[in-house]
Amino acid sequence: MNQENTKEKNLVEVWEDNVDIKDLMIAMALCIGFSLGGYLLAFGDIPPLIFGLAGGVIGFIISSIIIKPKRHLIMMEEGEE
Repeated sequence: MNQENTKEKNLVEVWEDNVDIKDLMIAMALCIGFSLGGYLLAFGDIPPLIFGLAGGVIGFIISSIIIKPKRHLIMMEEGEE
């Protein structure tokens, strides 16, 4: 019971879903780091925003691989409770 209260304190609601603050900060740091890195390292005649966008997508992919969902779904038959 005590562990559940501690876990609930570390959750924040984002778009009607509960997210662990630590995981959220890791994902934000990855996405911001890759986006800013891509924007600053842009070269040639290609607009830097393209590199920033690509960095954001790469950060999202890496964070979705690193951070696993913690949701447990229970499938129930109709009429069961």
